[in-house]
Amino acid sequence: MTTINPTSSELRSLISHGPMGAFQLVAIAVCVGLNMLDGFDVLVISFTASGVGAEWKLSGGQLGLLISAGLVGMAAGSIFLAPRADRFGRRSIILASVAIVSIGMLLSGFSRSFLMLGVLRVITGIGIGGILASATVLVAEYSSERWRSTASCVYTAGYSLGATVGGAIAALLIVRYGWRSAFLFGALSSVVMLPFVYWGLPESLEFLITRRPPNALPRLNRLLARMQRTTLDQLPSGDILETMPTATSIRRLLAAPLKRSTVLIWISFFFMMAGYYFVFGWTPRLLTVSGLSAQQGITSGVLLSLGGIVGTLVFAFIAGVLEIRRLTCACLLATCALMALFAISTTHLALALVTGVLLGGLTTGAMAGFYALTPTLYQADVRTTGMGWAIGIGRFGAILSPIATGILVDHGWHPMQLYLAFTSSFLIAMLALAGISTPGGRWVRSREVTRALRAEPISVQETLNEPS
Repeated sequence: MTTINPTSSELRSLISHGPMGAFQLVAIAVCVGLNMLDGFDVLVISFTASGVGAEWKLSGGQLGLLISAGLVGMAAGSIFLAPRADRFGRRSIILASVAIVSIGMLLSGFSRSFLMLGVLRVITGIGIGGILASATVLVAEYSSERWRSTASCVYTAGYSLGATVGGAIAALLIVRYGWRSAFLFGALSSVVMLPFVYWGLPESLEFLITRRPPNALPRLNRLLARMQRTTLDQLPSGDILETMPTATSIRRLLAAPLKRSTVLIWISFFFMMAGYYFVFGWTPRLLTVSGLSAQQGITSGVLLSLGGIVGTLVFAFIAGVLEIRRLTCACLLATCALMALFAISTTHLALALVTGVLLGGLTTGAMAGFYALTPTLYQADVRTTGMGWAIGIGRFGAILSPIATGILVDHGWHPMQLYLAFTSSFLIAMLALAGISTPGGRWVRSREVTRALRAEPISVQETLNEPS
């Protein structure tokens, strides 16, 4: 039995306020798996840094370039590949991106020079950047309003889970087979992920409703049937959008009323990722420089990621009670204090490991806040573009921080000095995030931001279930 042409808002409200079935849970689980894949693929260069540096006799600056190479690709993928999802569909872009990652990781395992590995890290990063923004949006769209905040945070925890499990496996593989085996393991994992994406990941409902590609109605009805929702006689009325050039989408991000939020979230993402990728990218190496063994350095990296899993899940629980922006800023402020403590603990293994777990939890929890909050700032037709550009701008901070760290290491900076210096990065990120408010200066709930930008009822396009 079918309905009679509901409006787009009515259809979104039905999904947003309805129960979450197995189909939606599978879709979110696939997105979590994709983020696990990304977590390992991004940080594999950190786990292999000592082996790569020893084989090719690389300087700190060269290692910094290798760490940043993947982030350069991620920035390019987020800015140029991810926005294509608003035109061609989220699922199609994710499938292509996973294929790119598989090829890049496989060839990285057979690289024969510093330059070759750097180029392949860029290629791999392009695929990762294409995955992140689209998967983040799909998690938001297929979650009910009640569980949206939790689903977004669990999705973010997948990154740390992938880095933790993958890092533990990589540590065993590297000891026995050398650093190349870690890349080959990543390639195999990516290939295994492809059928799960193909069969378990649906196309975006928002894409089908607003872009209306060929066969949009039967595709939409198949998704509604699988979610045990009533099918439609015709596509919902309202929100019909023609294919929009990417340049136009970008101009909309920087025009009223989005300009202030866009600029501030870009600044905040830039400095947040600069600090985040300094911590996760250089900690194993810096602890080795401080006198710990290579194995202990890898262990510290795994514990950082383990702390990230716990921290994100705790963040998800607290986010149901506190306003998301306040909670994220609190995490950033606590991170600043913990960075100072970690700076003085780098030569004490036990203290460094305990502090590292806490630091991983706070920084990853804050990152969860960024990923959960950002999609709520944008309308459906520019949401992946907005998310992609926010991530892409952040990647520039992630790119510069490992390079700058490598140069500073070559110039004699000690780990303590580096951790104290990067404390300012998290502080600036907090101040920029705090600036996203109404003209009156009060804190804005994500739901209120969405209402102001879209001037329509609460719908599936909100990412968070904010308390009233």
